Amino acid sequence: MAPEKQMTTATAPGKIILVGEHAVVYGRPAIAAPVWQCVATAAIAPAPPASGVTISAVDIDRRFALAEAGDDEPLAVVARLAMKHLGVQNLPDLHIELHSDIPIAGGLGSGAALSTALVRALFAHFGQVVEPEVVSAIVYESERFYHGAPSGIDNTVVAFGQPIWFIKGKAAEPFWPAAPLTLVIADSGVPSPTKETVGAVRRLWERETARCEAIFDEIAGLAQRARLAIEQGDQRTLGQLFDANQALLEALTVSSETLERLIDAARRAGALGAKLSGGGRGGNIIALVEPARIDAVSAALRTSGARRVIVTRIEPRSFGAHSHRPATRGSG
Repeated sequence: MAPEKQMTTATAPGKIILVGEHAVVYGRPAIAAPVWQCVATAAIAPAPPASGVTISAVDIDRRFALAEAGDDEPLAVVARLAMKHLGVQNLPDLHIELHSDIPIAGGLGSGAALSTALVRALFAHFGQVVEPEVVSAIVYESERFYHGAPSGIDNTVVAFGQPIWFIKGKAAEPFWPAAPLTLVIADSGVPSPTKETVGAVRRLWERETARCEAIFDEIAGLAQRARLAIEQGDQRTLGQLFDANQALLEALTVSSETLERLIDAARRAGALGAKLSGGGRGGNIIALVEPARIDAVSAALRTSGARRVIVTRIEPRSFGAHSHRPATRGSG
């Protein structure tokens, strides 16, 4: 099976966790949503004969020949798994270039997005349609390198490209809000390697199992109420649940002074609620806002030290919200 001589591109979004991070690793539910305002892109082009597959991920300073890369290279693992699924036995001559405007180690799913874009581009290049479940399963293998013992929520929401209700080990449930949700995301500029924060919570859980399990149960209850609030369009209740989730994440020691300064700034500027999103101790915070408060909250976050502010909307399905965007093939 040989690819056609043309360029193929595919994109994948960033993501945020609305409610449930960390507890999701321990089997509790969480809610996540894509962020299409920042994306990863994979572009595949034919390469000179006998050059094999080369992958260049400029933003994370990775360049390698697939034939020479070890199994400690996440993108190589993803590429090999995708080609195995496609039935490609002999490596073709291709150059794959990856770009991303998603902050690295910022809690926005940069690793999952790069891998997802790569998988989609490979399937499109070989003329095959790939279901989100297949993309997610392949990308999960790379997430183990980035996060150690991931729940699978990042690869799932990025692969589906729509809001999901997620419980580890169960099929994800895509769902939609009853009314648009406007979220202001503030990047703290402080790296948040998820593997480290997940490991820190694991050590806390080992020392104080009963206390941590009780916190995880509280977070699970908040997630249930948050889904109901989203499906009923009750944004004020959702904002309160954001604040309650933040307090429990602080109890799990994954917050920080930097994040709490941004959260406080968002609340003072009129956000309905705010919390860290993702691994914590760095990365980003999310603030639920009414449209009239977008500018005020965004300005307050920048004044309080946010490196970057992104505004995203989660639309009801009837508004034509994104599902996963298709890959495209050019004429080369």
